[in-house]
Order: sequence, then C-alpha cells, then structure tokens
Amino acid sequence: MDIIDPTLLQTLWFALIAFFFLGYFLLEGFDFGVEMNVLALGKGDTERRGTIISTIAPIWDGNQVWVIVAGASIFAAFPEWYATLFSGFYLALLLLLVMLIVRVCAFKYRAKHDSPTWTRTWDWVHILSGFLPALLWGVAFANIVKGVAIDGNSWVTTSLLGLLNPFGLLGGVVFVLLFWLHGTLYLTLRTDGELRADANRLAGILIIPTIVGGAAFLIWYQLAYSHSALTWLPLLLAAVALVAVLLLNRMRKEGLAFIASCTAIAGAALTLFGGLFPYVLPATNDAANSLTVAGASSSEHTLLVMTIAVVVFMPIVLAYQIWTYRVFRHRITGEDDPQPPSLTERARDAYREAFDQDAPRRRAES
Repeated sequence: MDIIDPTLLQTLWFALIAFFFLGYFLLEGFDFGVEMNVLALGKGDTERRGTIISTIAPIWDGNQVWVIVAGASIFAAFPEWYATLFSGFYLALLLLLVMLIVRVCAFKYRAKHDSPTWTRTWDWVHILSGFLPALLWGVAFANIVKGVAIDGNSWVTTSLLGLLNPFGLLGGVVFVLLFWLHGTLYLTLRTDGELRADANRLAGILIIPTIVGGAAFLIWYQLAYSHSALTWLPLLLAAVALVAVLLLNRMRKEGLAFIASCTAIAGAALTLFGGLFPYVLPATNDAANSLTVAGASSSEHTLLVMTIAVVVFMPIVLAYQIWTYRVFRHRITGEDDPQPPSLTERARDAYREAFDQDAPRRRAES
C-alpha cells in the first residue's frame, strides 16, 4: 500500500518546479533588467555604469541558485521531460549557458583594470548577458507551454528555426520588457540622486509596451494553448499588477511599484504553468506523444526522498537569501561600490601601506 498517493507527489513536484522558476524570474529577472540598463542609464559614464552594476554585485550569484535547483528538480523528478527538452532545445540552452558563464566573467573582471576599453568591453558583456538570457527564456517557455512536435520516441522534431515562431518570439520580447522594467524598478530602490530619477523616468516609459505586449502574449496563450479556464484569474492578476505599476510609478511609490512588478511576474508564471498542467510538454503533431506529469515522472520513492530534502533545505536557502537582501538593502551612490578595487587601486594602497610601515626605520637611519 502506498504511503502517499503517487499522483499527489507528482503534482507537488510540478508545483515546486513552477515555484523554483517563479523565484528565479523574480530575483534573477531584475538582475537581467539592471544589466540591460548599463547602456540605457549608463550614458557613457564609467562610474555611473559601475554604480548600476554594484546594485546587484553582492546578490546576483545567489539569485542563480533558483534555476540550478529548478533544472536539477526537472532532471530528478521528471527525467523524461528533461531528456525530451534537451533533444529539441539543446542549442538554445547551450547558448543560454554560455551567456551565463560569460556573465560571471563580467562581474569578476570588470574592475580588474583601469583601461576604458577594458571596462567598456565588460559593460557590453553585461548588457548582452542581461538581454540574451531574458530573450532565450521567453522563447523557450513560450514553446514549452505552446507545445512542440514530438515523435514516438519522445524526441523533439521541431527545428531551432521552428522555435522562432511568432508566439515564441512574442514570448521572448515580453520577457525582455518585463525583466527590463523589473530591473529598472529595482534601481529606483537601490540608487539615489540623478540615477534614481532617470530610473523612475525609464520605468514610466517601459511600462506601456510591457502592458501591451504582456496582454497580447497571455491572452493569446489563454485562448489558444491553455488547458485550464482557471488561469484567467492569475492572468487578470498580472494585468491589474502592471496597471498598478504604471500608477504607482507616476506617484513615485517606488517600493509599492516594485511589489506590483513582482506580482505581475507571479501572475504570468501562474498563468503559464497553470495552463500547462497536466502536461509538462504538449505535442503539437500527435496528442498521444505529449508528455504528462504522471507519465514523465520518477518513481514514488524518488519523489518522496526529494520532498524530504526540500523540507529540510529550502528553509535554509530562504533564510540565507532574506538575510542577504537585508544586509545589502541600503541605497548605493557612486562612493558606495561593493565591487572589488581595481589592480591599480590595490597596488597603490599596498605601496602606501608598505611606505608607512617603513617610516620608523627610515627616521632611525636618518
């Protein structure tokens, strides 16, 4: 006799994977948006671009944990879903992985040299590593919820160019706009002075195309591809939240505007995942080849062990992230940059320290 109903465990893990991706989109989403603003708000000013990057320098790597957990959960809880995804999305996911690796280099190396060319090069890497992952995630998720062609061996036969269909491209554009807006609102909370005012103005500009694009994407999805009428509710939540961002931004209620942006992302994620259930990857060519939550899952024992692990470790992860955001909650000005000093600065400081330590000996000899 089963201790826990296998269907319950399968549904739980589908919901947990949705939760992990929601956490990733909420946290890493504003990281991507901040990096896009290196060009939009940097205005060619190296110090200003450094301040923008500094707002996420202490937290960006912790935010990436969510996608690692989400990917590992798909691998362990729904191995057939994982394998089928990579059979068709391999090149797109490989490009995404490359951009995330290069992004690490941009954070680590930007401040290592004083050359304007060096700094400007890494700033462009930041911009691309914010824009491209957002675009790729949007295209990928749009095609996952829409469905792809799958053969009898659970192999995706849709080509890479086939993934660039109108619905997929619209999803990519919407993800870029939503994350860009989300990151801009985050900058209004973490910066001050002229940069804060410019971020507020840019958010007021971005919200209009985000509302239009987001409405078109979610309504198209709900009418054409969703498997549940209940997802009209989170869709409406996302729409109301985006309108609230518009109003709150004009009122300069920055904290509330950012909360509304988080709510919009949550509503959109619930719409997509809720409309996807009970499938994990629908087949557009033959419904019999579609992957379902029940058909693609691991054994009951595996899911039970994973559930115990989540109950033990998830509170630790959440506590650490809450602590991190509390520590780095202050606003950043040009003088308050948590990035490591450049090589020149470190060499100068080391020379001064050595000179000061040697001063007593030189006085004694004289």
